[in-house]
This record gives sequence, structure tokens and C-alpha cells, in this order.
Amino acid sequence: MVHIQNNTKNFNKAFAFGIGLNVIYIVIEVIYGLLIGSIALIADAGHNLSDVLGLFLAWGASYLAGTMPTKSRTYGLRKSTILAALFNALILLIAVGAISIESIRRIANPEPVQGSIMMIVAGIGVFINAATAYLFVKGKEKDLNIKGVYLHMAADAGVSVGVVIAGLIILLTGWLWVDPVISIVIVIVITIGTWGLLRDSFLMSVDAVPKNINLKEVENHLKKIPGVREVHDLHIWAMSTTETALTVHLVIPDSNPGDYFLKGLCGDLQKNFGIEHSTIQIEKDAQGANCDVDNV
Repeated sequence: MVHIQNNTKNFNKAFAFGIGLNVIYIVIEVIYGLLIGSIALIADAGHNLSDVLGLFLAWGASYLAGTMPTKSRTYGLRKSTILAALFNALILLIAVGAISIESIRRIANPEPVQGSIMMIVAGIGVFINAATAYLFVKGKEKDLNIKGVYLHMAADAGVSVGVVIAGLIILLTGWLWVDPVISIVIVIVITIGTWGLLRDSFLMSVDAVPKNINLKEVENHLKKIPGVREVHDLHIWAMSTTETALTVHLVIPDSNPGDYFLKGLCGDLQKNFGIEHSTIQIEKDAQGANCDVDNV
């Protein structure tokens, strides 16, 4: 049994900077949204608030993932990053539900808003959210937890662009219904972007094979190893949003490979499939060494 571990990148400064900027912006949006009666600005503020909560969740999960294993938690708290990504998606969906209800009400009963102030406040949001998203762009491909944060911030930047457009249209035409309609469009965009995060984080939370790994390809790769007669009890799952684990039984009846073989195979699995934690059991006879209770 050999394990290869890797360290995740530290995003502490990015989290602190992103939370600070967004809290300031939320206060600005709420104040001016109430002053001019803009549901689009308040909708954006509500979405930003959900993102701040998401940032705190993701930051806390990243910290917990680095804690040492204990006697009762032998893998530590790595799984918390997956739960944070799942909660992030759920928080977003709850936020868009509330925004949708208010937007529909405003379509039926449009209220006056000041397009110029909407544009100025939302323009600030474009800069803040784009800057925050940029802080996490390097980690989004390898860490679903960081991807959740990035999607939130990128969605916020897009939302703010939508509010700027709404403000411009209202300023030029006086069409008050544009404000809630833009909010509905924002809700649709956020929901589409969040669905993938919700799906992936849920599957990871129930120990499904990570989507970037093909189970059959891993199995065929193991079967091609010289001397391997059979591969069984192959399991692959996500330990965290950045670490993948594997357990497998290899039937090698004609030899007794040692630690060097196991270490090389674990390194090979990490290089070819990104699997950092591999536990490999070598057997002479598959039936004789089978530990499944049903077969004992």
C-alpha cells in the first residue's frame, strides 16, 4: 500500500481580498438600490451576499482540508472542500429563487429607477467582481472548490454588466420594465452556470468517479501491466476537490513484486490519470484473497 500526496495551492490572500472588496460593494449596492428603487441593483447585491458566504465557505473548507488526520478522521477533513462547493451551488440557487420572485412582481408593477446611478454602481461592480475572479483563475481547473468561487465572481461580473445595460436602456428610453427583465435574464444565466457546479459537487459527495477520469481506461491500463492476470475491486473517488483516491486488487500469480513495483505503479497512476492516493493489493489468487463479506 503506497500513497502519493500533493499540496494544494494557498489562496488565503485571494479569499481575504475578495471578501473585503465584495462586502464594501454590497453595502454600496444596497444603499443606492434602495435610494433609487432598483431591483436589479438589489438583486445583484443579494447575489453578491451569497458569494461572500460562498467565499467564507470555500476559505474555511480549504483550511479544514489541510488539517491533519486523527484517529476518528483518518483522511482528515479533505471532504469539506466538496461540501463547500455543494453548499455554494445551493446558496446560489436559493438566491436566484428570491430574486426571481421579486423580479416577476416588478414586471407586473414597474417602479421608477435612476438609470445613471444604476450604471455607475454596476460599473464599479464589473471591476470588483472581475478582479476577484482573476485571483482564482489559476486554480479553477484543478480544484472544484476554487472553481465554485471563480464561477461566483465571474457570474457577478456578468450580472453587473447586465445592470449597466439596463441602466443605459432606462436612461435612453424610460422603459422601467427593463430593470426586472434584466434581473430575470441574470437569474437564468446564473442558474445555467451553477448547474454544472451543483452536479459535479453532488457526484463527488457520493463518491462517484471524478468526471476527468475514465474508469475503463484505468482498468485497461492496469490489465496491460506485465504479469497481471486479473483486476478487480477497482474503486476511484474524490477525497477532496483536488485529490483523487484509488483502491484495487491485482492478481499476479507468477511473481511477488515488491515496494519498488508499487511505488512505480502509484507514480504511473498519478502521472497518467492524476490519482494521488493509490492503495494496491497484490494477490496470487483472486478467490483466495477476496475480503468481500458476501463471498466469505
